[in-house]
Amino acid sequence: MTLWSGRVDTEVAQPVWDFLRADDAELLPYDCLATRVHARRLREGGLLSDEELADVETALDWIAVEGAAEPEDEDVHSTIERLLGTVGRKIHAGRSRNDQVAAALRLYVADACLEAVAAIRRFVVAVLTQAEEEAETPMPGYTHLQRAQPVTVGHHLLAWVEMLDRDRDRFRLAADAARPWPLGSGALAGSTLELPPPPGVQLRNSIDAVGDRDFALDYLYACAMLATHLSRIGEEIVLWCTSEFGFVRLPEEAATGSSMMPQKLNPDVAELARGKAGAAIGRLTGLLATVKGLPLAYNRDLQEDKEPVFAARREVRGTLAALEVLVTGIEFDHDRLAEACSDPLVSATDAAEALVAEGLPFRDAHEQVAGQVRDGTFEAPAMPRPRVAPGPADVYAAVAEARSRFDT
Repeated sequence: MTLWSGRVDTEVAQPVWDFLRADDAELLPYDCLATRVHARRLREGGLLSDEELADVETALDWIAVEGAAEPEDEDVHSTIERLLGTVGRKIHAGRSRNDQVAAALRLYVADACLEAVAAIRRFVVAVLTQAEEEAETPMPGYTHLQRAQPVTVGHHLLAWVEMLDRDRDRFRLAADAARPWPLGSGALAGSTLELPPPPGVQLRNSIDAVGDRDFALDYLYACAMLATHLSRIGEEIVLWCTSEFGFVRLPEEAATGSSMMPQKLNPDVAELARGKAGAAIGRLTGLLATVKGLPLAYNRDLQEDKEPVFAARREVRGTLAALEVLVTGIEFDHDRLAEACSDPLVSATDAAEALVAEGLPFRDAHEQVAGQVRDGTFEAPAMPRPRVAPGPADVYAAVAEARSRFDT
């Protein structure tokens, strides 16, 4: 079913139809919600009767759950209009697919953002559980992927939480950006029909409203940043489970074997989380490239905004769920961590600071300790166990604070 067939006498060629047809079925429940709002506007404007509105709302309840596209439907909008039957021929008065799709996509993106926030929270809870359990476990901290200073596993895992907290804020901002209501803009200049504005309307300019996809880009940016952070987390897990590091043991429910090498237990979840960041960044840059050259108002190019948004939502959902299983089941090898942390060189900074405490200028202390390291004569300061900063008490407090933060 097309919504423009009155203008074109001949049938569109099949290759053209296949090219133009939108794969936007995921918008169905959101377009039903926007259509419900518009139907009430039509009722208030005297263009639908009470009985017709009741029929529309009953049908939309069914369509949102059970509705399905047919090959002759060009997009989700024509699917809904077809399934509404006779009253569907009235429902498009005063609106265009331009403001209709903008409304549905905004609802979709806002919902996807809230879903991401909830999924991030579930993953963070798994990380915080491990951080609390490993609050007193020393490990080497790294810069340039070389041992630097002693920390604890708990403190390191809390760094993951900080990245994820920023991601959560980005999704909340993207949800807010998606909330302005574009219904009433029509194709680009409203309608001559006297219809009330949608409830809570924030329309400032109808031309911008139908062509604006900033909110979708904000969402894809949040997804790309989340994927980048999950990639970094995945990379650390990949390193930690190697024989060279040996810091963690993978849970078998979140690992795979090799089709050839019987001994292998592969960190495929962590690797794939790392690999998916490339596609996430590509979706953002792809839509930016699509939008950058478009004149106002709506252009058919914007049909290409949906696939990256739909794919991003699926990947966020799947990646966080799989990593939650991985992190929940991962086991830290305390003996191997203690061995790595006993490397005397990780106490070199402490030795320099001990000299500073005795009155030596820091640059002199730094040069003295560096010379000992270079000559192979450096000895770590005597202490019962490596000093870690912050200490376990600080980690326990930080875990509690983070739990409170993510419960809001």
